Amino acid sequence: MGFLGKRFKEATGLNIIIVGCGVVGTALVEQLVVENHDITVVDTSPQKVQKITDTYDVMGVVGNGASFSVQKEAGIVDADLIIAVTDSDELNLLCCTVASRVGHCSTIAKVRNPEYSHELNHIKDRLGLAMIVNPEYEASREIYKILCLPTALEATSFAHGKADLVKIRIPHGNILDGMTIAQLGKSTNDVLVCGVERNNQIYIPTGDFELKAGDMLSFVAPAKKVSDFLKQIGFKTNKVKNTMIIGGGDAGYYLAKRLSDNGIDVCLIDKDKERCEEIATLLPKVVVINGNGVDEDLLNEEGLQSAESFVTLTGSDEENILLTVHAKQFSNAKLVTKINRIRFKDAINTLDIGSVIYPRYITSEAIIAYVRAKSASKGSNVETLYHLFDHRVEAVEFKIDKESKVTNVPIMKLKLKDNLLICFIFRRGKVIIPSGQDCILPGDSVMIVTTHTGFNDISNILA
Repeated sequence: MGFLGKRFKEATGLNIIIVGCGVVGTALVEQLVVENHDITVVDTSPQKVQKITDTYDVMGVVGNGASFSVQKEAGIVDADLIIAVTDSDELNLLCCTVASRVGHCSTIAKVRNPEYSHELNHIKDRLGLAMIVNPEYEASREIYKILCLPTALEATSFAHGKADLVKIRIPHGNILDGMTIAQLGKSTNDVLVCGVERNNQIYIPTGDFELKAGDMLSFVAPAKKVSDFLKQIGFKTNKVKNTMIIGGGDAGYYLAKRLSDNGIDVCLIDKDKERCEEIATLLPKVVVINGNGVDEDLLNEEGLQSAESFVTLTGSDEENILLTVHAKQFSNAKLVTKINRIRFKDAINTLDIGSVIYPRYITSEAIIAYVRAKSASKGSNVETLYHLFDHRVEAVEFKIDKESKVTNVPIMKLKLKDNLLICFIFRRGKVIIPSGQDCILPGDSVMIVTTHTGFNDISNILA
């Protein structure tokens, strides 16, 4: 047991202990330090703790995060929040249980095992957890959303599933090529373009911004209107009928179950015989093949060339990328690649390998949304947080609890920060794409997109 690290400035946010310095723990540190929280990391590996404390302005404790003495050394008595994200579900739950007995902080645990999936609400209530996060389950949900809109590169939900944020690439010859945002607005009132990436530059577009072929475009719309818009601009909108999944880990299991439950044919390939037998028993509708996913002959035998979608979910980023590149060459399948660690990210972005899923960020965004809500004033709460364009743009959904400087004022009269858009207002079950005359009211949920970072209250939108 030992203490590492030093703090160079006084943090002004929450006192947070993060147990586990793996990919999720590191992603949390990376974001929460920027937002000026007081962070202490705990891990049994001195090397991992040393690496994080050398890289970021955080404190570090080497030891078992479920130990009372280790938690005490990490400052549990004064902590506002403990986040347990080790590789062990049981250790994470024990960390939170000990913390709740010793301190007065909120607790968040990472729990991945599908055996617990039907008991999570019970576990959360019994242990008094603020949140349980499951990276593989959330990744499967995001992948399923993409496979339902296979021409989309990204798709995520806001407003309790009533609004979607969708990312596409404008192909050559498309109707959007050469169209301004204002012209697009005249043709549809249900869609708002909220971000464009062109030549590695990010734009929060105004009405005179002209779209071009090759642009990466993110738009928000009521969930029921997304397919209509994509059809209008010449994109296919039918969800895939079959999927080939490489990798039978937790993410592969969750995705295969979700797809088969919704009538989509699934072929899952994994090289672990016992795991294949287990999945075949749990998911009788899924075709489970025991074999090596990098075997070209096996992929061809199992129908790669006719597959409508191809998802790589192995534990190796390099293998996932290689498989996706191969599938792109020999099939017309919708491609989805899981990346666990961020290595050579710029190079990955140049490969054009379809949709790329980062479970570590899906998980960290849910936790950071909670942290921002906890550290905010009582006027509004962060409901949902999502990062766009390699974390250069934030989409934040706020729940408006009471009147403030932004309520009951026409949007056109609000003095908003630059590079910021109010994308929708969710009111009484209806998604409103706002005009300048619309007002934000108490009880609404409001989503904003901005290149600024760290917003934890709706008042942050004001200049």
